[in-house]
Amino acid sequence: MNGAFVRSESGRADVVGASGDDQANVARASRKDLRDAVVAARAAFPRWSGATAMNRGLVLYRLAEMMDARRGEFARRLRLGADLDESDALRETTAAIDRTLWYAGWCDKYAAILSSRNPVAGPYYNYSSPEPMGVVGTVAPDAPSLLGLVSAIVPPLVSGNTVVAIASETDPRTAIVFAECLATCDLPAGVANVLTGRRIEIAPHLARHMDVNALETYALDAPFAAELQRLAADNLKRTRTVPGQSLAEWFASEAQDLAHVARFVELKTIWHPAGI
Repeated sequence: MNGAFVRSESGRADVVGASGDDQANVARASRKDLRDAVVAARAAFPRWSGATAMNRGLVLYRLAEMMDARRGEFARRLRLGADLDESDALRETTAAIDRTLWYAGWCDKYAAILSSRNPVAGPYYNYSSPEPMGVVGTVAPDAPSLLGLVSAIVPPLVSGNTVVAIASETDPRTAIVFAECLATCDLPAGVANVLTGRRIEIAPHLARHMDVNALETYALDAPFAAELQRLAADNLKRTRTVPGQSLAEWFASEAQDLAHVARFVELKTIWHPAGI
């Protein structure tokens, strides 16, 4: 949170891993941790949204470089935490790096595609241009733990949003390695905040938080997803619920699309009188 690795305010932790050297204590985030993460994301929003598109792209390219430098570590984490064999772990790691690169390339291009000059009846120009929404909350899927987390966090960052993400419950340590990349890639503190813990405890607080502008959830039970949507309605958050997908769908080319960037922008329309 806010560029630092902190203990949970509650002092609680979950033991993950089978036994021996593979076991670790992972912080279990509390409601207070969630609120602190949202405060950090809101404070970071002006700087990140005010950065040039080229600068945001360079930072995300750097993120991909940091991930590539730790490719072996990601693969090992996926083998242990997600129970993948070596080839599948390398495949997911490569896909996550490639997806980060792909979205980094959109930072200085998405506005040209999503903006428009609108037809009007009168001596005016009418322009619509995309602007970031603010703080985006996201609940990542349990699997794929790395590719799913990247797909949840990176698209909102493209347009200048800041993010509070709840990572995979079943493989939180891969998320921690990704968070280390976020912390060392020149991304300003607070832009991307990753919480580990139990989503049933903290996701409702994310949904009802009045300073979160959008909420996206992945692969949740239908009743739980519906409850989060109900809580999010209190401040008219833009919500999106993605049902469980097969691994093939996660790796498909359709899984990375400009629509995932457009989902987290508002279109601002400006009227201007036409010159004579």
